Amino acid sequence: MSSPQTIYKAFVDPTALVSWLPPKGMKGHIYEFDARAGGAYRMSLTYVGTDHSTQGKTSEHSDVVKGRFLEFAPNERILQLVEFESEDPVFAGEMIMIWTLAAVPEGTTVTIVCDNVPEGIRKEDHDVGLRSALENLADYTERSV
Repeated sequence: MSSPQTIYKAFVDPTALVSWLPPKGMKGHIYEFDARAGGAYRMSLTYVGTDHSTQGKTSEHSDVVKGRFLEFAPNERILQLVEFESEDPVFAGEMIMIWTLAAVPEGTTVTIVCDNVPEGIRKEDHDVGLRSALENLADYTERSV
């Protein structure tokens, strides 16, 4: 039952973000983070175990992403450009992500729209990762209220 304000704060705080954004089975590390329009971030998502595909990864067990925050509408929307670092061109490229927060009686509905997802990332895998991140976000914000 978290408010849009609580969800938004969990997104713009690098310590919070790195605790909930990595999908289950991964851990995150933030190298740089500047949460403002025009600001950038760089982070890695590393698999905890060895049971994963290495295809398209930045390294054997990690994905490194660079992002740029394009627009913030506090407590409502975050627009960002995400770039995947990979030597395989089907896994590299720039993706636009729009996170929208809407207050509902039960708390907040979070909607994610991704445009220009690299063609090597299967839709099913991407959906599983996004759902996992949203579940982590719900757990994180419920604990921090």
